[in-house]
Amino acid sequence: MDVALPSRETSHDFFRRARARLSLDVPPALDDHAAPATRGDLDLDPSLWERAGVQATRPAAVLIPVVDRKEPAVLLTLRTELPSHPGQIAFPGGKIDPHDPTPAAAAVREAGEEIGLAPALIEPIGYLDLYLTFSGYRILPTVARVRPDYELVLSEAEVADAFEVPLAFLMDAENHALHSRDWKGIERKYYAMPFGERYIWGVTAGILRNLYERLYLA
Repeated sequence: MDVALPSRETSHDFFRRARARLSLDVPPALDDHAAPATRGDLDLDPSLWERAGVQATRPAAVLIPVVDRKEPAVLLTLRTELPSHPGQIAFPGGKIDPHDPTPAAAAVREAGEEIGLAPALIEPIGYLDLYLTFSGYRILPTVARVRPDYELVLSEAEVADAFEVPLAFLMDAENHALHSRDWKGIERKYYAMPFGERYIWGVTAGILRNLYERLYLA
């Protein structure tokens, strides 16, 4: 298996690779629940979906903002202490509204609402694989180039902090720890990518793992 070395890539190299391997064609499984969608909270053990007794039916989109620096970085958020995913590290994003022309547009809109990231600074490049979650969402991640001269205004109701993590760290498989925990009597496996005091895990780490597999595993 041919594995690239993301630590040696420039920002230009990364975006060239992303444009070559991703597209903005919307996968049918976003709305068609019968279409194949193999990534998600249980993709490490697909047989557990039936045992879990959950279905992912709500279309959503998140933005993977890759900041175009000499050493590219991913912009992440720390959620506020709300009932929905309190204190977790996440991508900007949310449900796709009927007036959103595309999932990418929904992700860009949500980024503006949550962290004040100006749409003019965002260039959507392509979608990763659809990601199904235990909370019922069918998430379509949008990889995007973000200009480094951004200024953020955080939504106090949703976001406690926003910060960058070097892309080279996130795309290094040695930093992809595999953990497990009990969820309603079911042992769930999940990825975790601890970065200093930041604990990146669950859906966010799973989507980042998918980015690594799509771009760096041949």
